[in-house]
Amino acid sequence: MTKVAIFAFTGELSCFVHVLLNALDMKARGYDVRIVLEGSATKLVPELARPGNALFQWYQQAKDQGLIDAVCRACSTANGVLEAVEAEELPIVDEMKGHPSMARYRDAGYEIVTL
Repeated sequence: MTKVAIFAFTGELSCFVHVLLNALDMKARGYDVRIVLEGSATKLVPELARPGNALFQWYQQAKDQGLIDAVCRACSTANGVLEAVEAEELPIVDEMKGHPSMARYRDAGYEIVTL
């Protein structure tokens, strides 16, 4: 099985839509795909969680399918969205000095894609 971890760093909705679309497409094709939110991408959580947001449906699908594997604690805190991430019950990860570790995904056989 192909394993892909998509690390999203960019906090622009026009970029993040590609994270969601590709993750959902890969999942539909049988890939083991994980989304990791880092950097300014963590700021998108409160926006994505609003039902009126244009990406809400795809965000909800990714969330429901368990594709959102990690949200950076350090970046969520720095961007003032930690409470929103917690309210969404997303996995908050901080194993590498406050951030998710790419090495953990590599060690588990995941190809890393950054957007």
